[in-house]
Amino acid sequence: MTPVVELVEHAPAVGVALPDGVGRALAALRVVDAAPDPYSPGRWSLRAGSKVGAVTVTVPGHDRLTVRIVPKVPIARLFFLLGYSLDPAGAWRDGEVDVAEHREVLPALAHAVERQVDRALRQGLLQGYRVTEETSPVVRGRIREAEQIRRRFGATLPVEVAYDDFTTDIAENRILRAAVERLLRLPGVPREVRQRLLHQRARLADVTVIVRGRPLPEWRPSRLNARYHHALRLARAVLEGASPEHGPGGLRVEGFLFDMNKLFEDFVTVALREALRGSGYVARFQDPLHLDEARTIRMRPDLVLYGPGRTPCAVADAKYKAERPGGYPDADLYQMLAYCTALGLGEGHLVYAKGNAGHAAHQVRHAGVVLHQHALDLDREPAGLLAGVGEVAKRLIGRSRV
Repeated sequence: MTPVVELVEHAPAVGVALPDGVGRALAALRVVDAAPDPYSPGRWSLRAGSKVGAVTVTVPGHDRLTVRIVPKVPIARLFFLLGYSLDPAGAWRDGEVDVAEHREVLPALAHAVERQVDRALRQGLLQGYRVTEETSPVVRGRIREAEQIRRRFGATLPVEVAYDDFTTDIAENRILRAAVERLLRLPGVPREVRQRLLHQRARLADVTVIVRGRPLPEWRPSRLNARYHHALRLARAVLEGASPEHGPGGLRVEGFLFDMNKLFEDFVTVALREALRGSGYVARFQDPLHLDEARTIRMRPDLVLYGPGRTPCAVADAKYKAERPGGYPDADLYQMLAYCTALGLGEGHLVYAKGNAGHAAHQVRHAGVVLHQHALDLDREPAGLLAGVGEVAKRLIGRSRV
């Protein structure tokens, strides 16, 4: 059996007996912080950061290791953060994300994806028109004249044609199949979930498999593909968050990791935007700014709020990180002060995942700037968590309305 190491997100380091090749592989991949124990040969110190999930690393020479990283927040809450950031107006709003009784990220993810794909396909596979270009013995659609001349040198047959084909082999179905295929390749998917995923793959058997490494096809939400929306958004999260399958030196890496930094940032910015909807303000994510007049020092705050005439009214940054023993990190304050200076704002807002500290406000000397530090308690139920975001949103627009 493959040895398993279980770690907890942002917990103290754990000493583990590992072959040096596996330890070096973990250090190179940066899945966790890995360092050899200077006093005990053959032992490595492993510490999980903000990435949660599971990966299996295979090193040439047949050494294998599975690392499971458990999030601090409950699995159902993690999936609420994910689902809300993907689709705040959809079925995720009530927090009833179907992860069954799974207590680990990968089994819960596989279960959630399979259930969403099943719901999307209950009425049959979606069909649509797809432009097909091919060489044909008969004329169909329109002749691609430039290709005909370039390839056939004046010959009449075969013909280079293009036509619209009404088919199930469309972007939406390709994305779903790619997510199902990806999950079936991952170790740690429960047997009953794997069986249901195999059933979904059979339903998508006539759909083209996306070649690994190729960009995903684009799709646009519409009334016609509405029943696919939840499944597609979750499928893209699977495909964009999957670990690389090959690493340096011939390593093989299989698994899936969520970056809690990114997940928290996405949730906070989307939830703030939704809380401010209808207020007359426009929220922009990752809006590019410059600190200096020469426009050489670039900055991208998580959210900038604009009023009439595209006047900046507020700026916010989400920070999912461990606190200092005495409170929030000071470096975040310096960063927020730079944002306020570049935007000409009198207030800035930092939003943290709650630990020991509550709301704090700092009046910056000689600057006339107030820096707010807010805390969201991720242990609260979804309704309470969204209410907390609503309180932050009120503070964002409170000053601009005065």
